[in-house]
This record gives sequence, structure tokens and C-alpha cells, in this order.
Amino acid sequence: RSGSVAYELTRPTDLYWFWFSRALATRTAPVLLRATPMFIVAGLFLGLQPPPSWASAAAWLVATVGALLLACAFATLMAISLLWTISGDGIARLLATCTTVFSGMILPLPLFPDWAQTILNVLPFRGLMDIPFRLYIGHIPPRETLPLFAQQLAWTALLILVSRWILSRGMRRLVVQGG
Repeated sequence: RSGSVAYELTRPTDLYWFWFSRALATRTAPVLLRATPMFIVAGLFLGLQPPPSWASAAAWLVATVGALLLACAFATLMAISLLWTISGDGIARLLATCTTVFSGMILPLPLFPDWAQTILNVLPFRGLMDIPFRLYIGHIPPRETLPLFAQQLAWTALLILVSRWILSRGMRRLVVQGG
């Protein structure tokens, strides 16, 4: 709507990775600034326990980085969708709702019925919240993490490939007016 994509096209960088990097920065800095004091307060006053082992802690850190990359791939796909829509509110609300329900934010995924477990285990949303949290509290043993990390990275790679394809199609039909 604003035409800022024309300015971004003049930069000597790949547009997709520029948007991905921006999503990475806008997610990492605020989370680190909020999460660090929250972990300290929760650990000192609210009884937050550390992961059950060093292996669980390492697995949690790796899964958290994987969740960050996956979230940035989703955010970049949402930004690219603006090439076809006037407002990004619809896709943003749809994705936020799907993420909230299917990532375990409202109801932990193990509490869903058995028939839903198969579907939930395949969807990418599990890699955003469920996997890191369950690794932190020890519900998933560290020896079972390799397939989970592979799933996070596979969904991230797939979203990146689809996003780049959609972006290349959008750039072919993009018309910038004004000046």
C-alpha cells in the first residue's frame, strides 16, 4: 500500500532474506529483553525449575532456535502475501489463530484426542511451542529430539522455498506507481 517495496527493491540484497532477517530481528530482540527478566523472576520467586538435565537444556535451546527460524519463515510468508492483498489482517489473524490452537498455547497437544495427534504431529505449528516447552520440562527425552529438530528444519525449508517461489511470481506482476 505504501510503495515501500519499491525502495526495498533498490537495495543490493535479496528481498526474501532481507525480509527474513528483519523478522528474525523483530522477534529476537524483544523476546530476549522480556524473557531474561521473566526467567530470573520465575526462577527466584515462582518456583520455575531448570530443565531436568544438561542434555534437556541443550535440546531446549536447539528447539527454541528452530522455533525462531520457523516463526520467521511464517512471518516472511505473511509479508509476501501482501503482494496479493490490500490488507494483511486476514492472513495474520488466520495464522495467529492456527498457531494459538495447534501449537499448544491454549491446550497442551498431548491432551488432544488420539485421532488429532496424528494430524498435530505433522503440522508445523508443533515446532513453534510444543516441542521447545516439552523439552524444557522433560516430557520429551533428549534422545528422541533428532526427528523433532528435523521436522522443524524441514518445515522451515519448505516454507522458505514456497515463499521464495511466491515472491518471484509476485515480483513479475508487481507494478509500482508514483514517484
